[in-house]
Amino acid sequence: MTPERFVHLADAYGADLRRWPASERNAAQTLLGTGNALALEALQQARWLDGQLDSYQVAGPSPALAQRIIAGAASRHSPGPSFWRRYAGWLASLGWVGVGLSGVAAGMLAVTLSLPLSNSAEALPSIFDQSDAEFVLSINAEEAEQ
Repeated sequence: MTPERFVHLADAYGADLRRWPASERNAAQTLLGTGNALALEALQQARWLDGQLDSYQVAGPSPALAQRIIAGAASRHSPGPSFWRRYAGWLASLGWVGVGLSGVAAGMLAVTLSLPLSNSAEALPSIFDQSDAEFVLSINAEEAEQ
């Protein structure tokens, strides 16, 4: 283990070698046994930081703060409106859009079915019109012969 690696591990895991990864402990102990100055300095700094962190005390919450937290939690967990209640207006308007679209489709169908069918040559061909089928087949047969 290099002294730089020891410093890195001491910064990450602190001065207590029991908190270090098991694979690094023996090498760290060996480096400390050689009396490496950089490793000893890093260990001393890690001990000081561990002591500072261990001695820090957080003040307990005041009773007034605890009451405010409890009151806030109770008001947030009260049963609110259900999904259907929250979105009832939106879903109702969506239903009216669907009714309108189906009315438009029904109207188009009614107009299409009520138009008279024309027998004139100028009328657009229908998909049901098979009168030109023989002509198309004869053209295809001529192309195949060539």
